[in-house]
Amino acid sequence: MRIDVLGVGFDNVTMGEAVDRAMELMHQPGAHVVVTPNPEIVEVCRQDPAAREAVNSADLVLPDGIGVIKGAAMLGTPLKEKTPGIEFAGHLMERMAGEGLSLYLLGAKPGVAEQAAEKLAAQYPGLKIAGTHDGYFKEDGPIVEAIASSGADCVFVCLGAPKQELWMRKNGPATGTRLLCGLGGSLDVFAGVVERAPKFWSDHGLEWFYRLCKEPKRIGRMMKLPLFLVHVKQEKKKK
Repeated sequence: MRIDVLGVGFDNVTMGEAVDRAMELMHQPGAHVVVTPNPEIVEVCRQDPAAREAVNSADLVLPDGIGVIKGAAMLGTPLKEKTPGIEFAGHLMERMAGEGLSLYLLGAKPGVAEQAAEKLAAQYPGLKIAGTHDGYFKEDGPIVEAIASSGADCVFVCLGAPKQELWMRKNGPATGTRLLCGLGGSLDVFAGVVERAPKFWSDHGLEWFYRLCKEPKRIGRMMKLPLFLVHVKQEKKKK
C-alpha cells in the first residue's frame, strides 16, 4: 500500500528495500519504471494530470528529499525514510556490477553522459556501460532504437521532471530494457560537473539550501518547497 502525499503515492520502503525491489524488477519480464519525486515534482503533479498519471503508474515511487518525508509525517502517514535518487542509483549500480549487468545513460548536456560513463565504469568494476546519449534530442525513435540495440538491462533517464516520467511511460516497453529510472540531474553529479551537497547538509535535510547557495538561479524552483508545505497544511485541515 502506498502513502498518499497530495495525490502522489509513495512506496513506504527503506533504501535497502527499494534497491532489493528494483533488482527484482530487473529480473522480471517487461519494462519497469522507478521515479523519485521531490516536493517540486509533487507540485507539478498537482497541476498536470498527465505527469501525475506517469508518476503514479510507476512500479516504484521513492521519496527524494526531506520535504516529502516531512509532508507525509504532517499528514499522519509517515514514510520510513528518504531515498534520494542519486543514492538509490549508487546502491543499484553496486548491485548491478556484482551481477555484470549493463546500464545505459540518457540525459544532460552533450558530453556529460560520456564523462559519467567513464567515472561510473571505474567506480563500479563489473558494471557494463551499454551506451550513452545526451538529453538534447527532438525525436524519440532513434534513442529508443539505440537503447533497444544496446541490450541494456537498465536505463538512467535524466531529462528533468516531468519530461523524464512522461518519456519513460511512453517509450519504456519499446526500449527492450527491464528497468528505467528517472533521476533528474544525477548525470551531472556522476560526471563531476555538479558537486553534491556534503554529508552534513544532506543528513540535516538542507541539501536543497546548499544547492540554492551554489546556484541562486534555482530560487524559482526552490519556492515550490514552501508552497508544497502550505498545501500539506491545507490538506491536513481537511482530515
